[in-house]
Amino acid sequence: MKSKNDDLKPEYDFSNGVRGKYVSRLAKGANVAVLDSDVATIFPDSAAVNDALRALAQIIQARSTKSSSRRVRHT
Repeated sequence: MKSKNDDLKPEYDFSNGVRGKYVSRLAKGANVAVLDSDVATIFPDSAAVNDALRALAQIIQARSTKSSSRRVRHT
């Protein structure tokens, strides 16, 4: 039977780790997304990712609003 330390590399040091450090953030409904490495190099932190996604969301919403106002309703 494997011990729980079998998968850990010797250079990993959790002696100063804090258990449950982010549990309150997750309890508030935070979502975790894993970025591909090429994408992660573009965004230095989560704030940059959120800013980019908000900007993209505004563009999508603006285009959606414009396209729905162009539709002709037949009655």
